[in-house]
Amino acid sequence: MWKDGFIDLMELKLMMEKLGAPQTHLGLKNMIKEVDEDLDSKLSFREFLLIFRKAAAGELQEDSGLHALARLSEIDVSTEGVKGAKNFFEAKAQAINEASRFEEEIKAEQEEKKKQAEELKQRKAAFKELQSNFTQ
Repeated sequence: MWKDGFIDLMELKLMMEKLGAPQTHLGLKNMIKEVDEDLDSKLSFREFLLIFRKAAAGELQEDSGLHALARLSEIDVSTEGVKGAKNFFEAKAQAINEASRFEEEIKAEQEEKKKQAEELKQRKAAFKELQSNFTQ
């Protein structure tokens, strides 16, 4: 979403929701904590790949958010090939980017409506002030 090369808590939240496995705030923090090697509270590409490495090694708890993420994003590289896996993850990233673009449009629309409501409120206040000058 921010194109900084990392997945932060909000991006992970959005991704898990898009995958149909929403997590609690605490659950998301624990997901990051489990693979956050440099303790920066966000996931680098290497740390993201670590999720799948741990899943393949059976090191993730069955009921954990990371296990759900690995299961929902699973691709068999031996069947699909490296290029297929690359295309799979690029398509997932593109879908997330499109969803975040849609969310940005909604936020911009909401901001515009707030701005219009505030302008209307100011015009009404100015009108009442002018009106009070005539009724005195």
